[in-house]
Amino acid sequence: MKTNYQPAGDVLDRWRDDVLSGTPPTFYPIGAGELERIEIGPGLVTLLGGGPGSGKTAFVMQGVVDALRLTPTLRALICNIEMPPSVLLDRQLARLSGVDLTTIRYRQVAEEHAERIDVGLSALTDVCERLAFVRPPFTLKNVAAAADDFDAGLIVLDYIQRIQPPGEHGDKRHAVDATMNYLREFADAGIAVIVVSAVGRSKDSRGRSSYSGEGLSLASFRESSELEFGADDAFILTPDTTNEADVILRHLKSRNGECRDLQMMFDRPLQRFIPVEDPLEADRSQSDVRNSISTAWGHP
Repeated sequence: MKTNYQPAGDVLDRWRDDVLSGTPPTFYPIGAGELERIEIGPGLVTLLGGGPGSGKTAFVMQGVVDALRLTPTLRALICNIEMPPSVLLDRQLARLSGVDLTTIRYRQVAEEHAERIDVGLSALTDVCERLAFVRPPFTLKNVAAAADDFDAGLIVLDYIQRIQPPGEHGDKRHAVDATMNYLREFADAGIAVIVVSAVGRSKDSRGRSSYSGEGLSLASFRESSELEFGADDAFILTPDTTNEADVILRHLKSRNGECRDLQMMFDRPLQRFIPVEDPLEADRSQSDVRNSISTAWGHP
């Protein structure tokens, strides 16, 4: 059998030049402030989980749209199993315009909303040519073909347990393992990958079954073995049990750096997440947050 290895001396010069170049890795920022710490970029697989209704899709879509706004050369492909593009765009329009989702969903936009709606539509128009949505079938083969045709630099799979990999697999665990193996190949080809995953219920300190953050861990990801191994970073969105507007983005794994949790507020009517950079802000009311959110995100 032919041996296959590379002596360190063969890579030393190139590695040393890279270290001393002063050029950091390429990342696609998804927001300002504390959100800049979340590393999304070529070659990286980022895993996000959370219980039902925790805001996983809202957070990912906020990140993708803002990544497109902040990186004008980026192109993104979304494979969402549960929501059609129109619903995802409704939510982004609410976030970017400051007009609540209920008004937009039931098409009750009135004259008093016109200026804000125009702002939101303008922001979406600016990125729409660089954003695409996968149509059925929701298979990895179809995702790969669409990403190649669209020249996507960022792929989102929402959520991984429902996307079928090529070939036959005995159960969901083996199917998810195979999917993650393929996604690592995408990443190795220079694509940024965001994977949304369901999580299982866990027991808290009182033995209660819930999706609360106290008991959630890497093992909470459904069919978790390959998800844990394949991801460069893994996060779980967990609600604060005392205030439904408060959430913590728990950083459970970082292959390349330090795990640091991020405290945020989730404005559900506007489908917006805001990082709480000052712990004292956690005591502010939801109305205070809504008044300041436009400034925090750079929106009019």
